[in-house]
Amino acid sequence: MTGAVDLSALKERADAARNRPPSRGASPAPAGGPATSAATAGATGANGPASAAPAAVVDVTEETFEAEVLARSEQVLVLVDLWATWCGPCKQLSPVLEQLAADADGQWVLAKVDIDANPRIAQAFGVQSVPTVIAIALGQPVAAFQGVQPAAQITGWVNEILAKVGDRLTGMPTEGASTPTPEPVDPQVAAAEQLLESGDLAAAAQAYRAIADSDPGNLEAASVVRNLDFMMRAQQHDPAIVDSAAADDRDGQFAAADVLLLNQQPEAAFDRLITLVRLTAGEDRTAARTRLLSLFELFDPAEPFVVAARRKLASALF
Repeated sequence: MTGAVDLSALKERADAARNRPPSRGASPAPAGGPATSAATAGATGANGPASAAPAAVVDVTEETFEAEVLARSEQVLVLVDLWATWCGPCKQLSPVLEQLAADADGQWVLAKVDIDANPRIAQAFGVQSVPTVIAIALGQPVAAFQGVQPAAQITGWVNEILAKVGDRLTGMPTEGASTPTPEPVDPQVAAAEQLLESGDLAAAAQAYRAIADSDPGNLEAASVVRNLDFMMRAQQHDPAIVDSAAADDRDGQFAAADVLLLNQQPEAAFDRLITLVRLTAGEDRTAARTRLLSLFELFDPAEPFVVAARRKLASALF
């Protein structure tokens, strides 16, 4: 399954949830799945977490998927249990999975997903029936099964996966293991990060730009500068420009594209500028192409919508 499933939309949704104002934050995660075992019950207590160790079983939402599944799968294997409250077989399989996760001693964790409450996760995996269990390692799905399976068969399945990918996982800290020495933090980077966390975008952009200028090889700092410059520019536009800008109005379509992209509509933003390329000539056309290419730089060039937009641009130009 590696590479066959695009989970970027779930990451974007998690990023968007983190950036929302508190008053518009995501709803609390649903409590429990079709069955609750000692593995889940022991993870928390009346006063919060019972221990610092990661829970063997976690309930996952669209907003927490990136942190609880994708990021965690860099350390350990994560089994995603896709279930529904109306699913009888789910009620048989979930307790088995929870007990196996509790007995796994940290080798893998179970992430439970209610597909009715979190439909985008099921859509991302193309799930058509539940229960479905998907193994995630290093941020990618590597294997899956559907339906109820006996504990011994699941254990064998997990062991086969760990034999193939376990050596590439960083693993959870074990008792008595030495704590790695953290890498020294660049004071200039730390100061820039603090400005960004405080919400001072202008000062953060200036700080990251200084880092990028002093270290041309620092691609991360350059990327942050591009994103911050875009955000500050896009936030200055009147959202109504999306409806009021004429098709051949260069500045109006530039602003409309910014607003659409800020609202997480990259395809619509790109199409605005591609249409502008088709309708204009000379300096205006060159400016439209340049602006579109600058927006492409805000994304991974392998993103399908970026690849598709590049093809449309080539068609518009030639």
